[in-house]
Amino acid sequence: MSQGKILLVDDDQDFSQLLEFDLKKQGYEVVTACNGEEGLEKVSQAKPELIVLDIKMPKMDGYTFVRRLKKDPETKDIPLIVLTSYEPMKDMFQMEGVNDYFVKSVNMDGLIKTIEKNLKGKRAS
Repeated sequence: MSQGKILLVDDDQDFSQLLEFDLKKQGYEVVTACNGEEGLEKVSQAKPELIVLDIKMPKMDGYTFVRRLKKDPETKDIPLIVLTSYEPMKDMFQMEGVNDYFVKSVNMDGLIKTIEKNLKGKRAS
């Protein structure tokens, strides 16, 4: 039985594969996208319970992705965890409705615990 469905949106293929492997090992179903444009398509198709999102990506960056996701009543409540290499943007992400924030290179154990916390919080509401 799946622990939950997670959409991973990141253009770094090596990082995505590593995180996908770790999440699947924990029992999660993982859907991947390599940019924000593809990520929005996957949101409507896959109906993820949580999204892990990079900010700097081709075609559509993470900022635009978050704004579009939060505008849509169908998707505005999906928990978002942002991954970026730019620490000073933390306050802006929180204003945009991002649930949690990790600076790359991320501690995988910490990220998985944060994913679990956010999924439990979503199911409790």
